[in-house]
Amino acid sequence: MLDYYYELQIKPEKHYDIFLDLLSTLTDEAIEELDGTLISRSEEDLSDIEAGIQAFAKELNVQCSTQLTQEKNEDWIRKYREAIKAVEVGNFYIYPTWEQPKENKINIIIDPALSFGSGHHETTSSCLLAIDKYVKVNDTLLDVGCGSGILAIGASKKGALVDICDTDEFAVSNAYENFQLNEACVNESWAGSVTKTDKTYDVVVANIVADVLAMIATDLKKSMKENGILILSGILENHLEKVQKKYKDLKEVDFIQKNEWVTLVYTKA
Repeated sequence: MLDYYYELQIKPEKHYDIFLDLLSTLTDEAIEELDGTLISRSEEDLSDIEAGIQAFAKELNVQCSTQLTQEKNEDWIRKYREAIKAVEVGNFYIYPTWEQPKENKINIIIDPALSFGSGHHETTSSCLLAIDKYVKVNDTLLDVGCGSGILAIGASKKGALVDICDTDEFAVSNAYENFQLNEACVNESWAGSVTKTDKTYDVVVANIVADVLAMIATDLKKSMKENGILILSGILENHLEKVQKKYKDLKEVDFIQKNEWVTLVYTKA
């Protein structure tokens, strides 16, 4: 172990989720989320990553403060674990492997350092609320852009038969690992989007970004059963109208907003 390590703090003014995804692709190290700040630590110099984040923020025209420091190499993995708290969302309880499950809850094990979704972000927690409300035993469900698999795992634990897909092959394999960790079952999975299946589902979930939700609107609607439910998330408030316009032929049955993020629930009925 080296005597010192590098700590990079990133605090974007907005588009937090996009910066989180970018940082996840730039480093294999654990990422801590703390009060709107992303923290990455490594024994390798993080200067190049800081420069990449700053360039990305400039292209987005988003204010983003960064701070790179060199810290004494204490047990920062232990400190990181101490900073990660379990989260309760409706009937779901999401916790890391070093914590304990909770009685009378639907327990989901997710290690934030190893996955894209941990239940702490507004989009994930809003989707879990919608899944808790609308998913029934024996429903078929497709999770489009599954990430860590947390949403599909939650649905599976409610008794649904779930399929998952993601354009990132690593996300699909990571989701599989999380399914095994949770002793949950996944029916089918593939690398790619909803266009790779001709099946229809009782529930379709897509927690992506507004532009992609608008772009694949036709395909998502085709994957719904006649009385099916469609849960859309990853929508920043200022992009809401763009998404609603693409889905105006469906009936909006629920609207969940947490801070600047919106989750929409539609049905064909």
